[in-house]
Amino acid sequence: MGSGKTVVALRAMLTVVDSGGQAALLAPTEVLANQHYRAITKLLGPLAERGKLGAHDEGTGVTLLTGSLNTAARRQALLDITTGQAGIVIGTHALLEDRVDFFDLGLVVIDEQHRFGVEQRATLVAKAGSERKPHVLVMTATPIPRTVAMTAFGALDISTLTELPAGRSPITTHVVLASEKPTHLARVWDRIVEEVTSGHQAYIVVPRIASQEDKVSDKHSRPAIALEDLAPVLIEGPLSSVRVGVLHGQMAGLEKDDAMQLFTLGPAAPDGLDVLISTTVIEVGVDVPNATMMVIMDADRFGISQLHQLRGRVGRGQAPGLCILVTEAPPFSKARERLAAVAATTDGFELAALDLEQRGEGDVLGRAQSGLRSGLKLVSVLKDEAILTEARKVAIEIVAKDPDLVKHNALKLTLDNLIASAQAEYVKKS
Repeated sequence: MGSGKTVVALRAMLTVVDSGGQAALLAPTEVLANQHYRAITKLLGPLAERGKLGAHDEGTGVTLLTGSLNTAARRQALLDITTGQAGIVIGTHALLEDRVDFFDLGLVVIDEQHRFGVEQRATLVAKAGSERKPHVLVMTATPIPRTVAMTAFGALDISTLTELPAGRSPITTHVVLASEKPTHLARVWDRIVEEVTSGHQAYIVVPRIASQEDKVSDKHSRPAIALEDLAPVLIEGPLSSVRVGVLHGQMAGLEKDDAMQLFTLGPAAPDGLDVLISTTVIEVGVDVPNATMMVIMDADRFGISQLHQLRGRVGRGQAPGLCILVTEAPPFSKARERLAAVAATTDGFELAALDLEQRGEGDVLGRAQSGLRSGLKLVSVLKDEAILTEARKVAIEIVAKDPDLVKHNALKLTLDNLIASAQAEYVKKS
């Protein structure tokens, strides 16, 4: 969470560009893609302005491709990608379209990789051509269950950034029981005003955009809190003294970008925003160092990894971060236990292990992202980590000495059958 993944990815991309290739950065949302584009062009300065007057001789072009670009901008972006004018290409799912043709794709970076399906990741990798296989770097702030499982299997090499940047303060997380202690929720709104008065900003996250008064799930006694219901109440009530904006996925691309930019400007701008009420569109990658507080409404309706991702949006500056998990989950319920676990640690790997245990390992040899069905019949990713680690070492040794498995006929036959099956498609494409 704010540990420097983007800088690491940029260094990798620049290495490929220096070698004459192109690098593509795939982001799950337009908000994140736009933010990456602004951050990277700012970091590179004149080195990101190839083809422009006054650009550095050794620079490259940085191109953004998203679904909301107008026709002229999209046409130019596609041209820059095809001709190689753009050494670094940043985009959303728009990068996966057939019309996107890379000149020389050498590196694919998938940000928040758990937000993309296996086929989507494979589609972008395939744009390097049938005879080439680009380097692939996948990134996430939280090692979600599938990542844990596949890492144990050796399909991914993993590097971790476990330290906070210098001067960064840790995030404190508390659970607020809205129905049992309503005065505590009132105090939450007061605390947001206090943060704003101190020159900081806050997020309020809700599980859905529109209300669903006629739909109540078996797990909950009432519909999930909706942005369109909560925002007017807060704007006209406890947060009337501060500047509040809204952000959600159904807004037009420019509207979303404008809202995010106003929040980024914050107290420094006359029309900046102090508080942003949003859905999970801000879950990944959003970086506003001045934001110090986040309130997650109906927190029990979010998964462990998602809660961990969300709270990573605060505490990204030198001031400490505070995350409030608001819930009406009943006492002694699994939901309350889950929230207590999130509040107790900021260790993503510890939370991923808990998430894996609760959700199931999924089909680690197939496409299922979660669930109880698993392609493993004799071992468990959770219980047999030591065995899997040792098996991986043995496998590496065997392949190093006998890459074609000439001396291991039984093993080769087994692998051939596996590769021929539909389940092995994921392993091949990852």
